[in-house]
Amino acid sequence: MPNEVELLDLLLKNRGIEEKDKEKFLNPSYGEHLYDPYLMKDMEKVCVRIFEAVEAKEKIMIYTDYDCDGIPSAVIMHDFFHKIGYENFSIYIPDRHDEGYGLHIDAIKKFIDEEVKLLITFDLGITAIKEVVEATAGGIDVIITDHHLPSEEGLPNAYGILNPKQEGCQYPDKMLCGAGVAYKLIQALIVKYGEYWNISKGWEKWLLDMVGIATLADQVPLIDENRVFAYYGLKVLQKGKRMGLVEIFKKANVDIKLLNEEDITFTLAPRINAASRMDDPMIAFQMLSATDPVLAKISADNLAKINDERKIIVAHIMKEVKKVLSKREDKKVIVIGNPEWRIGVLGIIASKIVEEYKRPVFVWGSDGSDELKGSCRSYGDTNLVEMMSSLPENSLTGFGGHKGAGGFSISHDEIHFLEERILKVYGEIEVIEEVIKDGVEVFINIDDVNSPNYSVIEKLAPYGVGNPKPKFLFKELPIYAVKEFGKEKNHLELSFLNSKGKQVKAIAFFKNKESYSNISVGERINLVATFEKSTFGRKTELRLRIVDII
Repeated sequence: MPNEVELLDLLLKNRGIEEKDKEKFLNPSYGEHLYDPYLMKDMEKVCVRIFEAVEAKEKIMIYTDYDCDGIPSAVIMHDFFHKIGYENFSIYIPDRHDEGYGLHIDAIKKFIDEEVKLLITFDLGITAIKEVVEATAGGIDVIITDHHLPSEEGLPNAYGILNPKQEGCQYPDKMLCGAGVAYKLIQALIVKYGEYWNISKGWEKWLLDMVGIATLADQVPLIDENRVFAYYGLKVLQKGKRMGLVEIFKKANVDIKLLNEEDITFTLAPRINAASRMDDPMIAFQMLSATDPVLAKISADNLAKINDERKIIVAHIMKEVKKVLSKREDKKVIVIGNPEWRIGVLGIIASKIVEEYKRPVFVWGSDGSDELKGSCRSYGDTNLVEMMSSLPENSLTGFGGHKGAGGFSISHDEIHFLEERILKVYGEIEVIEEVIKDGVEVFINIDDVNSPNYSVIEKLAPYGVGNPKPKFLFKELPIYAVKEFGKEKNHLELSFLNSKGKQVKAIAFFKNKESYSNISVGERINLVATFEKSTFGRKTELRLRIVDII
């Protein structure tokens, strides 16, 4: 095992962090490491148009996606307009089931009737060519803020577009999430008009909690500006200024003062996303934006209830999935579905199947419409968009997404051929399977599980895409004790002895002895694990989180 300095250098090298960028990575600075928002194409004209709308008291519509990137973007804009005392604006978040993702013609027609003069999108709109034409013809100026790739057809003819990925945009960081783009807009507005609106210097930093949530939840690479957003976003969140978040974390038994990135991705994001999957996304918006303690508690309670319902549905479907797959021939890609499965939870189901079966997955269900809808998740190096693009023409009625995750729609007739076609395409595309050891940073022994090494690892936080939590391999480790815990005994705890005779624990949630082979006292195992600090029951303990046993 290298010493602490060598370990830090090794971990930074593994992440492609050069010596010149070391300080920036380890000590993100809000003042020094954020870019000028006016480097973003169209930022000047967008800011001027918003200022003119506010001065003329025009009706402004904020239109965002229904996920854990779009909803925080809506909160950012809501808080900004309230800060400057502007009330003639509305938030519109489309219904996942009735409308689906994106900017919709029916909604635009409604906005025209309501005499909306300025429509600003967040986390969507970059492909909405026809919809922007409709809005413009109805007297609405459209500003698109998005972070997705433009379509091959070109850009919508909007009044202005903020998207680092559009051609001709000189903004240095191309990988911001939707709320990251929203924050750059707020920064730019304050630079230009902050004094006029009497906004105190640095007020916008309080919005970093929303940017941090979205940056972590949307799984954009945690490097460059995103690392600054995630780092300072967690610091703002830990101050517990938002009543709804205090309530939701209290219910989840999370100490908000010790909040980390896993509390966002595994506790908060699923609850925010549950609102649109199971009910109304505005419930999540209300929880995040509430300034009234009663409303904060009601919306947090409601969200917790919805999330519990979501868990029950997911558990029921996963039980059915396992039953079906146990009777099926083992194949390299899993294609599975049922018209009774709720489409709002299919993404979660797909992710769980990938985790369990270690292969690409396509899951489909129905919302009662003329076509079936599905979600897909990748495994290893499989490119889902490439796979779906390679299917015979008319196999799918629509699809989208990126390399690792996507969605699709398909007719009732074509669903019978989907598995055969997917497997054929998969066989034709070169696939490099991801082997767990490839993610291992270094071989260490059980004595290396100590506070100095944890302090080194902690310097790399927050972790995420582009900056994974370091994985370590412990070779030939003898098991000292085995325990299953939790109400349903559905979590696993292994104990090992270090050279001083002290126990070091390693845990895996939702795993038991049967999940791995050779799990018994005295057996020697090769353990892949990460370090973590547990504060459960107000007791601080350094332990390992099991990634795999190989």
